[in-house]
Amino acid sequence: MKTVVVIGSGNVAEALAGAIAASPYGLAQLYARNRDRGERIARSYGCPFASDPQELAPADIYLIAVSDRAVGEAAEALDFGRAVVAHTAGSVPLDGLPGKIRNRGVFYPLQTFTAGRHISLGDVPLLVEGSDPQTTRTLLRLARALSSNARQASSEERAKLHLAAVFASNFSNHMYAIAQQLLDRYGLPADLLKPLMRETAAKALESASAADVQTGPARRGDMLTQKRHLDILDDCPELQNIYENISRHIWEISKKT
Repeated sequence: MKTVVVIGSGNVAEALAGAIAASPYGLAQLYARNRDRGERIARSYGCPFASDPQELAPADIYLIAVSDRAVGEAAEALDFGRAVVAHTAGSVPLDGLPGKIRNRGVFYPLQTFTAGRHISLGDVPLLVEGSDPQTTRTLLRLARALSSNARQASSEERAKLHLAAVFASNFSNHMYAIAQQLLDRYGLPADLLKPLMRETAAKALESASAADVQTGPARRGDMLTQKRHLDILDDCPELQNIYENISRHIWEISKKT
């Protein structure tokens, strides 16, 4: 049985540890600097925990699931021997891992992970890149054991996917947050938006193109309604700017569809 060590104690590390523990692969260890959370994750999935570099367990594959800026530092601090070593960061290229690692790779789950929410990797895109064909094959086999949606992606492709994911997830969630904050400010219940949020997401997912199901005053070119909205935001110039820029872009896109 092939074995894997997960390095990190964040949300991605926890999701990977859980998926690997339930797979044909063996979860050899959870290694992390954060002892409290690392030990909790390790206990949850019945594997040993370590925080001392000298106690890093031998394994066939090491997955470095730490923040983007910590990938290089984590990799430099540990001795992986001849094992396959992959980071899980969407925006960090393959060469973000130091050259001392012979079999370098990337194992990027294209999903949002939040503390307290269990995410199954069963259909999550797992995007793999390797420094050589054998490393790529090794990571693809692991990816296929965890998800029905495993594929290769170069560092350049992954960077573009990560950019698109920021728009699809981070920015859309920020729009939800702004809407809720506005209703809180106006003394209106933010829960009123939840059915709208669910339907908006469902339409985009079910349509061949999200642009095809765009609605609203910007899509219609309704300048009178937009003016009323901007007047309400008169004391929020930053939100006015966001409103105007997005409305303008929606209108430009709508003229092409």
